[in-house]
Amino acid sequence: MSTHDSNPNASSKSDLSHVSDGPVTDPGSSNKIGDGDAAFKGQIKVNNKSAGVLKKTNRYRSRSLSASSTDSYSSASYTESSSEEEDIPPREKEQKNSDGFSDFCVRNINQHKFGRREIEIAEQEMPGIMALRKRAGDDKPLKGAKIIGCTHINAQTSVLIETLIVLGAQVRWSACNIYSTQNEVAAALAEAGVPIFAWRGETEEDFWWCIDRCLSAHNWQPNMVLDDGGDGTHLMLKKYPALFKSIKGIVEESATGVHRLYQLSKAGKLTVPAMNVNDSVTKTKFDNLYCCRESIIDSLKRSTDVMFGGKQVVLCGYGEVGKGCCQSLKGLGCVVYITEIDPICALQACMDGFRVVKLNEVIRNVDIVVTATGNKNVVTREHMDKMKNGCVVCNMGHSNTEIDVNSLRTPDLTWEKVRSQVDHVIWPDGKRIILLAEGRLVNLSCSSLPSFVVSITAATQALALIELFNAPQGRYKSDVYLLPKKMDEYVASLHLPTFDAHLTELSDDQAKYMGLNKAGPFKPNYYRY
Repeated sequence: MSTHDSNPNASSKSDLSHVSDGPVTDPGSSNKIGDGDAAFKGQIKVNNKSAGVLKKTNRYRSRSLSASSTDSYSSASYTESSSEEEDIPPREKEQKNSDGFSDFCVRNINQHKFGRREIEIAEQEMPGIMALRKRAGDDKPLKGAKIIGCTHINAQTSVLIETLIVLGAQVRWSACNIYSTQNEVAAALAEAGVPIFAWRGETEEDFWWCIDRCLSAHNWQPNMVLDDGGDGTHLMLKKYPALFKSIKGIVEESATGVHRLYQLSKAGKLTVPAMNVNDSVTKTKFDNLYCCRESIIDSLKRSTDVMFGGKQVVLCGYGEVGKGCCQSLKGLGCVVYITEIDPICALQACMDGFRVVKLNEVIRNVDIVVTATGNKNVVTREHMDKMKNGCVVCNMGHSNTEIDVNSLRTPDLTWEKVRSQVDHVIWPDGKRIILLAEGRLVNLSCSSLPSFVVSITAATQALALIELFNAPQGRYKSDVYLLPKKMDEYVASLHLPTFDAHLTELSDDQAKYMGLNKAGPFKPNYYRY
């Protein structure tokens, strides 16, 4: 694996000035391993060529965001090993791991031991992706794959990254969210020789610089993309269109990123096949539902210590994420209201015992507002002006556009940092709302995720990459595809042994009667589960 060109001017600020973090209408137009992981040792071979460090001016270091954006530690980091030790931004530091490898940029490489322990803990709770690593490790189905990754960087994602390497891939990785990186985990990956560019509390300019460093490596051309939100795909298409046309496939796991892909396809600008993992059964029905059911409570408790019993909550969006959030909030005694644009989802909410309302009808009385739509400006300044004192506002959707946070950055309002990712926004009359993670994903910014559920998504992503990379010429055209049903079932089967679950097998006569193959798939593509 070659390293990045050492030219310090390879990616200047002006190169990235046209890139926006929000959803776009048309993106196309404008080797030292921990002792507990001996099987992984030796899988990563890197060139120790030194990477240049781009010097930033003081203007780059200044933040237009609130003080919480400079906070470098994650509430998901129990060791607090990511706490900031110095004021030097990561991009201005010369960094090397124990082997002299320098093709990375993290907050503090010295915290790699803490990160390795967190990864090892996650491995114990991720049976599916670990089983896939064991079963396919010898076959190396991703040998020759050069994967650009742009995802959340935490202990669970690290298990996926290292699995891809064991399966034969070379990778370069950056973060899809400026607040969700666990710094010690990023350090552990860098210590293992993974070219990773991410730290918690990046500026917007840092964010795009990190993705660009993954894309523009010297003597290293990606042929696959694993994206979460579409930012890696977006930057490649905007800045490196020739590179974009040469890749074999894209795997996308978020609703926001999938929406961008469908926009590209509709405009005739998607020149490579893409796999929509977000709408696969194993992602939608497990990660979106069960992960959010647990993590919404975790994140709100850690950041606000709020008592849920009797609180009035409005949940904007009753998709799988909204359903999961509502289940746990209702279970703890909250009075839950739903806002919806889709009559089918609205009817589901009614049948589940929730009142479906317009946001303006309840905004003056609710104690907590949660968005989960994937849309923009769902909660506006007008809504926030009407909120009562102490209302908690947060977002569970991927994009940071659901809450109009920019409308709060006005001279008449005062921002007061309370703790990591928690801001009080104070009105002239003294009223304050509690804004979490500045409108970004609250569960990944303010808490951790249940590793077991992430294992399901990670296995799905790995299989999607294997499928696209090894597909014969012509199987997939330049369009967006759902994961084959057989793969969904395989991912589920990898996780059943954890529960000592035993599947019933069809007899030959039963299979014939149902018109099924005894080995599956067992449901047609239109089945909703």
